[in-house]
Amino acid sequence: MKPKRHDKASLSRACNSFENFVFSNLFQSISWANSVNSRTIILKALLLGAHLTCQTSWLDGQTPNIVPSKEYATVASNLSRFIETEIRQKKIDAFSIALIDGDQIVWAQGFGIVDAATNKAATAQSIYRVGSVSKLLNDVAVMQLVEQGRFVLDDDIRKLLPDFAPANSFEEPITLRQLMNHESGLVRESPVGNYFDPTGPSLAETIDSLNKTKVLHAPGSKTKYSNAAVSVAGYAVERVLGLPFAQVLKTNVLDPIGMVHSSFELDESIQAELATGMMWSYDGRRFEAPRFALGTLPAGNLYSSVLDLAQFMRLIFNEGRAGNRQVLSPEILTQMLQQQTLPDGQQRSYGIGFRLGTLEGHSTFEHGGAVYGYATQFRGVLGKEIGVVAVASLDVANGFVSRVADDALRLMLATKSGTDPLPQLVSTESIDRTTARQMAGLYSNGKNQVRLFESGGRLMMQGGTYDNEIRRLGERMVVDDVQAFGPFVEWSPEKLIFQDAVWSQVPDVCPKEAPPQWAGLIGEYGWDHNTLFIYEDNGQLWTLIEWVFRYPLNQVSENVFAFPEYGLYHDEHLVFSRDGNGTATKVVAAEVEFARRGKGLNDSETFKIAPLLPPDRLREIAMGEEPPSEARDFLAADLVALTSIDDTIKLDIRYATTNNFMDMVFYNEARAFMQRPAANALGEVQKRLREKGYGLLVHDAYRPWFVTKMFWEATPLAMRHFVANPENGSRHNRGCAVDLTLYDLKTDNVIRMVSGYDEFSGRAYPEYAGGTSRQRWHRRLLRTEMESAGFDVYEFEWWHFDYPMWKNYPILNLKFDEIE
Repeated sequence: MKPKRHDKASLSRACNSFENFVFSNLFQSISWANSVNSRTIILKALLLGAHLTCQTSWLDGQTPNIVPSKEYATVASNLSRFIETEIRQKKIDAFSIALIDGDQIVWAQGFGIVDAATNKAATAQSIYRVGSVSKLLNDVAVMQLVEQGRFVLDDDIRKLLPDFAPANSFEEPITLRQLMNHESGLVRESPVGNYFDPTGPSLAETIDSLNKTKVLHAPGSKTKYSNAAVSVAGYAVERVLGLPFAQVLKTNVLDPIGMVHSSFELDESIQAELATGMMWSYDGRRFEAPRFALGTLPAGNLYSSVLDLAQFMRLIFNEGRAGNRQVLSPEILTQMLQQQTLPDGQQRSYGIGFRLGTLEGHSTFEHGGAVYGYATQFRGVLGKEIGVVAVASLDVANGFVSRVADDALRLMLATKSGTDPLPQLVSTESIDRTTARQMAGLYSNGKNQVRLFESGGRLMMQGGTYDNEIRRLGERMVVDDVQAFGPFVEWSPEKLIFQDAVWSQVPDVCPKEAPPQWAGLIGEYGWDHNTLFIYEDNGQLWTLIEWVFRYPLNQVSENVFAFPEYGLYHDEHLVFSRDGNGTATKVVAAEVEFARRGKGLNDSETFKIAPLLPPDRLREIAMGEEPPSEARDFLAADLVALTSIDDTIKLDIRYATTNNFMDMVFYNEARAFMQRPAANALGEVQKRLREKGYGLLVHDAYRPWFVTKMFWEATPLAMRHFVANPENGSRHNRGCAVDLTLYDLKTDNVIRMVSGYDEFSGRAYPEYAGGTSRQRWHRRLLRTEMESAGFDVYEFEWWHFDYPMWKNYPILNLKFDEIE
């Protein structure tokens, strides 16, 4: 029989009743003890047992959350309201948090859902991938062996791993301490088993691949964060103990701590409680995160819950003790929490594994975690013995998770000090679309530039490493998204103030063509789950890596570029390999090989699909059905030919030819129609563009419903977001959508955009980051002019624009020769 599950309120009552029972019957229970000291010891033991029974009863599946203690009830209430508001705004499906005070978990709660298919609620017991927090548990395993005298922190690692031999041109050897402190000089990622590698190689194969790399700087001379380095330390544990790493950590670290629902491997029990992680990109893509095992297992492959990680926090506050077991000696734990000092006297930001810092004047220890689909923060305050663990099921949401963690600690510190009122938690609001479009433009402070633009009803800022959203907080504006909160922003027409600098709006002129020698390099590389983008921006080559990190590249030679001296990959390079035509076939970026995806800039062919059904069958299905009926009043259709509005509007009606994504003729005439208000608005766009030397080239406008039906039945499921569902009808069917691009009035040439028309790929997205600055500038010009006339761009296609009156018109199924 399965144990009965209890709600959190009844469990709390049961725990309180049990503790009261122990207290009230205590002296009867120990009356046989023959001394006062014996009775005192038994009294403490029984009370502790009662408390720990309620603290850890979740381990046997009895309760998914822990209700707040009386002292922290207000803190939990304030945080709950804030988290619920924020995860809705930031589209975070699941979020879990635990607060720890000394030996007690004083509150633990889940928010949102872990599985959209089943609508299963998130709890404090939900499992997440916790990314680099894994490193701390790896470091505990290493330090256990240091305590046993089997490892020496400052010995050459080759004493433990004789076959470990990356090229080291420096006199200093790499030590175990340097591996855990990120001062080894090793590359960030191993060539095999790296963060991008989905093949699941063994830890041994991963470490062996480092022998093909070189040490980047003298060991101990500077900090360079390295997943590979920490994994070498974990591999030493595996080799010395002669057991698989995951098994060693389960037996020697996780289980003794009380992290009995945690694992470095994804097994059935973990998967049953695992929150679905989500990936996202600046261009609007959102998809389920991959779950392959990292070859750098010790550095980032731990699966855990906030309740399990809370047990680890309790261990720290209990000087290395968990229950009746001393997992680490107090001396070893103290050593891990001490700031490391280099030979030159400089203090680093790391202890052994732990990152050290301050909050409200108090010393802190912490580590974050960022892995496919998840973001984690583990942070405690030394001397106050309070801590927080927080995890979200959204990729690179560490700015938000860290903000929640810090706010939680501030509230706990204020509670312990008796501060009244408690610090406020504030949520922002989106800036309205009209204001966002007024603020849009290019701004400069004399040295750098940033661009403000409206995207999907959000005001975005692009400049530097991240794209950030600007939101409203009362009368002020502030950067606020999953990556950051702050700084504040002030704006007035033509001027922007942020980061203690004044940024003036500058003319947004059409950029020059990208240097021709880079044409073969620009494009996409890597995998669907993690694509590397190489693009040009105003005469400099850039990369967008891990979906959200933008870095300018410095050219070293024809095919070699250096990452900047900041960010994830400083001190490392990108090396391109080209074919006979000068097009790169791959790039090795920071020792990771990324293969070319698609044809890149030279691709001028029409995109094609393999239809799911033959043409005759598609037409038979479509012509045998009727459009969906709609029970509401509509305006009378008034379709007009676009060329009758302005004869300088050019047509390239692909669906009247076989030059389209299905190689089929759909229209019997190469014409384009729209409802009169939409057509007139398009005419206004043409007039404004003419003044700038451009004209509109229309590919499609009004589309009969039967064509939409044929598109739908022919298109593979994975691409159907590029075609309309015939059950709802298309805005094209209502005569209020248009597919178009620009042409040059002087040359009559079609303007080259980032992708071709009807290309069913990420390059079609209106905010796709790749290509050249000139292509993106023209794409933005088209969008700006269309939006100024009331049109809205479709979220998946830069060429598709909808007129807002589409709801007022019926779905039509008229062939072109039936239009009066």
